[in-house]
Amino acid sequence: MLSYRHAFHAGNHADVLKHLIEIELLNYLGQKDKPYWYIDTHAGAGAYSLVEGYATKNAEFESGIARLWQRDDLPEAVRGYVEVVKRMNPDGELKFYPGSPWCAADVMPESDKLRLFELHPTDAQLLQQNFEGSGRRVQIQQANGFEGIKAILPPPPRRALVLIDPPYEDKRDYQNVNTALKEGLKRFATGVYAVWYPCLQRAEMKEMIPALKKLPAKNWLRAELHVQGPSADGFGMHGSGMFILNAPWTLPKTLNEVLPYLAQHLGQDAKASFILETGGDL
Repeated sequence: MLSYRHAFHAGNHADVLKHLIEIELLNYLGQKDKPYWYIDTHAGAGAYSLVEGYATKNAEFESGIARLWQRDDLPEAVRGYVEVVKRMNPDGELKFYPGSPWCAADVMPESDKLRLFELHPTDAQLLQQNFEGSGRRVQIQQANGFEGIKAILPPPPRRALVLIDPPYEDKRDYQNVNTALKEGLKRFATGVYAVWYPCLQRAEMKEMIPALKKLPAKNWLRAELHVQGPSADGFGMHGSGMFILNAPWTLPKTLNEVLPYLAQHLGQDAKASFILETGGDL
């Protein structure tokens, strides 16, 4: 299925959660003076305009990054994320939004590598354009990332963040996530794996989380941001989550500070809330 375009949702509340946690994970990996890779299974276009094209249709960024843009009370981790977005907008106006690969390229050392997969032909071409001139640091394949990562795990430095962020338009993606993580852990047991998922009233999503908790990693962390209560008719996304395998020990403390703040300032009704759970050695 190739109908999904992330540009419609660029900078929304789900992107805030996803990219904030992604940056925290990459910064943690970067504390050691050892190389690491960033691997993205569904990289999208890499960068998005907020003033023209798809993002203006529903302007979802207005209830996401725009609510944080001018605030002066941001928790440290939120401030670090917003600074990445501001570096993409040096004139101070919120015109562009960085996708996951752009966030990674911004915070990673120049010597560390990015391996990006994107199946949609238009977004794959845009991704190539957005990273033109990056040389060997960034390698892009127009491919199904679920299949693509099999060939590159384990990465040569034996350190990496693997971001798995499918659109979930195809119900099989929920099982594909589980399968990819199982196979990934067999090849690369010490990798950090981060899965983004929508919070929907769907059986597939409710079944996925317990399955992920049973995977053979040293620990797991589940962080969800609900910007509103579930709809009465059972349709629509009321929030999103990140499920991390082999999470750094510092992440729970950071998210205990960040999630209440995001629920307060990105919430869309009185039922805005969050979930933070951990297991294993966290």
